[in-house]
Amino acid sequence: MSLGMIIVTDTITIEDWELTEQFIRASGPGGQNVNKVSTAVELRFEAERSPNLPGPVKARLRRIAGRKWTKDGALVVQVDETRSQARNREIARDRLKQMIRQALTPPKRRVATKPTLGSKKRRLKAKKVRGEVKALRGKIEPDS
Repeated sequence: MSLGMIIVTDTITIEDWELTEQFIRASGPGGQNVNKVSTAVELRFEAERSPNLPGPVKARLRRIAGRKWTKDGALVVQVDETRSQARNREIARDRLKQMIRQALTPPKRRVATKPTLGSKKRRLKAKKVRGEVKALRGKIEPDS
């Protein structure tokens, strides 16, 4: 069965051979329908072998995918949200596109900043007050 190419951006497309689709029976409500019809979809994208994704993008995609990333470098998206096989296919493809788009943008670098003079003074004052409170908790000597 031909799955068709997925266009992620103007520069990145996913070819037919990189995708495999499998239809499985969904769990949950659906009456007799759920026992007979395989509406859930499992979309498998061979991400590690994909020539269209640059190395850094693959690394970020692996991190985004988490448990959806297999040992052999494939990304597996499972959808059983609707009772329609076609709609589940669309949702799975959209999720894959979304994940790849997310991986395309590199994370922003955190710029280290120094604490302000005011914040330092407030911290030291709070420490001093706390110390005084604790100092007042000493044992009381009995007068005899």
